[in-house]
Formats: sequence, structure tokens, C-alpha cells
Amino acid sequence: MFTGIVAAIGKIESVKPLEGGSFAGVRLNIHAGGLPLADVALGDSIAINGACMTVVEKDDSSFRVDVSRESLNCTVGLDTLTEVNLEKALTLNERLGGHLVSGHVDGLGVVRKFEAVGESWELVIEAPHDLAKFLAFKGSIVVNGVSLTVNRVTDIGTGKDLVCQFSINLIPHTIAMTTLKHLEVGKQVNLEIDLIARYVERMVSVSSVIGNK
Repeated sequence: MFTGIVAAIGKIESVKPLEGGSFAGVRLNIHAGGLPLADVALGDSIAINGACMTVVEKDDSSFRVDVSRESLNCTVGLDTLTEVNLEKALTLNERLGGHLVSGHVDGLGVVRKFEAVGESWELVIEAPHDLAKFLAFKGSIVVNGVSLTVNRVTDIGTGKDLVCQFSINLIPHTIAMTTLKHLEVGKQVNLEIDLIARYVERMVSVSSVIGNK
């Protein structure tokens, strides 16, 4: 589990294909930046742009992870030489500054607006149809590994054509301490919905099925 509070900005320094042809994944070598690795053991989890990955090798300043083809297909930003948001797994003696995050990307959003508003920035993201029901005013959402609060939700279209655009306010600290500063209109981002919303939806859907029998 994670909190969605980015601990450091790292950088993917190399992307090497694993054996297995076109269905294989890649091994990433990631410079940890300001993320301390002394307490990281092989097999530990680190969230990379919101995706939970397992450390398979490490040294004093960098670590390696293997990313499956399935993970590559479901995420963005894990197959290029770029900066990434990093967070080590949550321990029980830490403050939960963001919200409970699993590190499992639920879908890809598209940046529709990213503009300065006073001292802050407004970020508007379009979420896919199947995630729309999980987004709510003042609810939590993870964008590229960053725990954020939804300020506005707008549903566009109906039925299977429904898309959801949600607006987020980014304070200067968030801009400075994460890779969200590099976002541009049209870019895709990794999204993880709120864990509690996921279970509430499941309970409601199951109750509806039972009630109709």
C-alpha cells in the first residue's frame, strides 16, 4: 500500500527488453533521485508513476524493476527515458498524508487543460467511461502516483459514450515536487480510483443483484 505522497522524483535511465519476444516486458533501471534506498530490500515494492513494481536489483543510487507486457499495456510512462514519481511502500509508523493507494492503475486519462490560475494550476483530465462512476466532488484520485482531490466533475454524453472530465487544483508545492509539471494537453496519465469507492460500488452492485432475485 501507498499514500500517493511522492517521496522523490527519479529518472528511468534505461529500458531493456526481457527475453520472450514481443510478448515480453522490460527491465527498467531507475535512478532514485532523492529517494533513500538503504532500507529497501530485494522484493520490496516501489510505486513508479503510480504503478506498484518489485525491486529485483539495487545499488546505492538506483534500482531495477521488471515490468510485464500487461503492465506496459495498462500504463503510460514506464517504457521511456523520463522522470518518474517515486514512493516506497507504506509502513505502519508513517503518517497517511494522502489516502490509501494500492499502486494498481485502473485506467488512462487524457489531459484536457493544464493552465496557471493565480499561484496554482488547474488540471482537467478526461477519464474513461468505466471510471466515471468512481469520481466525486472532493473525492480522491491518484494521477501518476500523486494523491489529489477532485474539485469539479463534469459528465459529458450518455450511456456508453459517457466520459467524465474532472478538475484538480495543483498548489505550487505539488508542481515543484512531482513530475506533474511536465504535463501537456493531450498527454495520457495513469489513474487509480479511490479504494473505498471501489468497494462501495461492488457492495451496491451485488446488493442490487441479490435484491432482484
